[in-house]
Amino acid sequence: YVGFSVCFSFAVAALLEGRIDAAWARWVRPWTLAAWTCLTLGIAMGSYWAYYELGWGGWWFWDPVENASFMPWLAGTALLHSALVMEKREALKIWTVLLAILTFSLSLMGTFLVRSGVLTSVHAFASDPSRGVFILCILLFFIGGALSLFALRAPKLAAGGLFAPISREAALVLNNLILTVACGTVLTGTLYPLLLETLTGDKISVGPPFFNLTFSLLMAPLLVIVPFGPLLSWKRGDLLGA
Repeated sequence: YVGFSVCFSFAVAALLEGRIDAAWARWVRPWTLAAWTCLTLGIAMGSYWAYYELGWGGWWFWDPVENASFMPWLAGTALLHSALVMEKREALKIWTVLLAILTFSLSLMGTFLVRSGVLTSVHAFASDPSRGVFILCILLFFIGGALSLFALRAPKLAAGGLFAPISREAALVLNNLILTVACGTVLTGTLYPLLLETLTGDKISVGPPFFNLTFSLLMAPLLVIVPFGPLLSWKRGDLLGA
């Protein structure tokens, strides 16, 4: 999670300065990749621990705490690809800045969900309301401030270059769209039971059947386009640069 704070800082700096270019993306990508790699290893080790050490009979259960780590992973994956487009073609500038903010925001939100005890999970730490309030204040201050700054300054940033409908950039945009929808799906499925209980007092559980079905539908087109992505040329509509 901490590594994404560097990407967040770069995004805030770009908004304050009012300038974002390919050099910015070249600085952001290594930090994003390092944080994403560490998070990937953490998720993989957690799955291994659950299956082999605890003998829970599975690698992944769509538990709220598991989802809390999966959301920044999805957003970070989208950020890696978006920053690549920005570095190569200086496109998707505003979107890349927003992804950098949202990735760190989801990291903070995951910390809040795990540490505050608002969600019931076998992975959650002991409930500590005072700690939860403290983390919530940090969340509101940093993320609220960053999103407010984005709303004020993002329209002043240059939109970036255009690209062909059939190109590597377009494929990466589709990749970003699918990953963002997937992240929103996990966010909705994780927080909806909590919001419903707060508003109505009713308790429901959104479990693996919902996530397995939605992710099967979302990941199917992504798996189809992945093999063709490397064959597409930058800013051109042909395969293999022919």
